[in-house]
Amino acid sequence: MPARTAEDLWSAAELERREAEVRIRPGSAFMTSPEGGVDAVLTSYFNSAPFLRLADATQESYLKDYRLFFDFLWRRSRSWSEATRDDVEDYEDWRRRAPTNPRRVGGSKWMRELAALNRLYQWAVATGQIAANPVATRVRVTRDGQMVQTLDAAAHDVVTADVKWLTPRAWSRWRDVGLLGLDASGLPDGTFRGRNGDRNAAYADLLFDSGLRRTEGASLLVLELPAVAEGSRYQRGRLATAVAKNGSGRPFYVTTATLRRIGAYLATSRADAVRAAQEAGRYDRVPGKLLVEKTGLAPVPVLRWVDEATGTAGEGRLDRLPVPLRERLFVRGPDGLEPAWLWVGEDGMPFQGHSWEAVFSAASKRCRRLLGPGAPFCTPHMARHSFALTMLVALQHVLDTRFGLDAEQRRDFAALYGNPWRMVKDLLGHRSEDTTRNIYLAPVQDVQIRSLLEGDLAAGAEFLQAVAAASGRVQDVAPSGGR
Repeated sequence: MPARTAEDLWSAAELERREAEVRIRPGSAFMTSPEGGVDAVLTSYFNSAPFLRLADATQESYLKDYRLFFDFLWRRSRSWSEATRDDVEDYEDWRRRAPTNPRRVGGSKWMRELAALNRLYQWAVATGQIAANPVATRVRVTRDGQMVQTLDAAAHDVVTADVKWLTPRAWSRWRDVGLLGLDASGLPDGTFRGRNGDRNAAYADLLFDSGLRRTEGASLLVLELPAVAEGSRYQRGRLATAVAKNGSGRPFYVTTATLRRIGAYLATSRADAVRAAQEAGRYDRVPGKLLVEKTGLAPVPVLRWVDEATGTAGEGRLDRLPVPLRERLFVRGPDGLEPAWLWVGEDGMPFQGHSWEAVFSAASKRCRRLLGPGAPFCTPHMARHSFALTMLVALQHVLDTRFGLDAEQRRDFAALYGNPWRMVKDLLGHRSEDTTRNIYLAPVQDVQIRSLLEGDLAAGAEFLQAVAAASGRVQDVAPSGGR
């Protein structure tokens, strides 16, 4: 290979200028073709408002959807900008029905992929990159006379409530066996080779207690942990607007027991990982570190930092700090620099939010191997579902038993404080109460919550067990751990 000359290389200034032309920022997504080329138009889309306003997890999912569709087109000798309506229809058939596709998808998954494609091509048409959107749409009239645009290739077999929940005792069983390495009898399993069990269990309990989404719980800083108020079972924290889906920053609540579990993780395995990283000089080699100089906690929490490389000072409201910036924040601990990020890997570096899916998957596989058929399984989003169900039951139980409200009093209470559905909606950060009712909490509708709560049940836990028995979508285990 001939030696590269200075003329072959861009200067740093020229590279920055070219990146600025297509609005590339640190952490920006880009795609390369099988031939190694980078599409500047796609790069512009990934840095455009229609894409960047999506939640981080949605951006990540859409990128995977785009890559798969572009590969499909490439096998047809087409680029993404040359796609036709026939291509989209053939792709839908391949994704959903083709016998040659071993990973066919259902209606719900296809609807998300179609939405991703439609967003891209709408942007491309609006900015003059292509002449027509290959995702076909049509106009229909709703019952109330409104005209709305729908996608022609939309699936008609979408299942909106095919989720699973866990009762608290099923959750404990899954966590203890899957994450903490206990055996079927509840004793430590000497063959367990899992690592970071205390970290993983603390994170999982945080999601189950608070209803935070995977990326929301994963993006917390140590200084955002609530302080423990003695004598209270729940502690109140605040989820930053910048990391919440749809900008739904909100209070969250976590049990004191879980907060203490997190504190134990900070003092043990996290401290060990940080110390090892410090001794190895790993943090010294991290580019772009922002060194936190001061934290103002009242009345609005503000962080002030210095860019280690440039010496430039900066500051920002804690509520407005996005995930990429949070990953760069370091604080001075007793033995040197350490990440401000709460969850770290064995290398002492911030543990990426998407990696939690693999942690939950491994735990579910272990439960299935040790406990056999009917073993509990879980994903990060199922922890959120389960929180919603448990919280609704607790709120309904308090109103019906502890307060002893009759129907009229309940209406007055709802007018003053909001009904339990609305309370759970706010805790979840939903925009619509319908989402809370129709998707997350379908089991209680299946078994007619009012008729159950007006029976002889002594506590909310018993109600959850009744829900599990009546609904095939709620996981429960017997007190001994069996099904």
